[in-house]
Amino acid sequence: MTDPTRFVLVGTSHAGNVGAAARAIKVMGFAELVLVAPRFADVLSREETVAMASGAADVLTRARIVPTLAEALKGITWACATAMTPRDFGPPTAAPRPALADLSTTGHRVAFVFGCERYGLSNDDVYRCHQCLSVPTAPGYGSLNLSQAVQVIAYEWRQALGGFEVQPRRVEPTWAGADAVQGVLQHWQQALEHIGFLDPAAPKKLMPRLNQLLNRTVLTEEEVHILRGIARTLLKR
Repeated sequence: MTDPTRFVLVGTSHAGNVGAAARAIKVMGFAELVLVAPRFADVLSREETVAMASGAADVLTRARIVPTLAEALKGITWACATAMTPRDFGPPTAAPRPALADLSTTGHRVAFVFGCERYGLSNDDVYRCHQCLSVPTAPGYGSLNLSQAVQVIAYEWRQALGGFEVQPRRVEPTWAGADAVQGVLQHWQQALEHIGFLDPAAPKKLMPRLNQLLNRTVLTEEEVHILRGIARTLLKR
């Protein structure tokens, strides 16, 4: 199935932002990037762009450059401007999370439109859109880098569409058996007697307490090997 989402960057000045935006949309499972009249005609192949894409070169390869926003929005049925609504009139403004939750159920072919780094979107560009999205930020400072804004919107849209499962990276531990724990205790008893910490004539309840401590810890096989190594080192003193 064709991805129904398009990310549109209008008048982008910095090549690095184009590469970072490509990376931002790819990591959220999107692929379609369209640039409207960027500052540099060769921006998709610039060294800084490719470096900042960091593995999203395929998004850059498929990306298109067009002269106007009208061209970039061809085939789109719902366009979201990432800007505040102009003061005179224009589409309604909403925070991404509630707006995208509603949009995700409509079946629209969606475009997210981002303005240039310095000025954002012009009013005329905003008027072409069905809705404005404004990321809630701290009062008094709402400045987001272009690629950061792309990442926020891409994340919120992916979550609205269902999101991805978190993929655990750590290997599940192999737990040590009871026999291995008893083996560690035997090594530690020998080591503690060797260094004079445990008096075999009056052991009191040191070893049973250590046994309970290890049981509460629930050792892995690797941790058993570590404790055995420490005991062996003490026995060499």
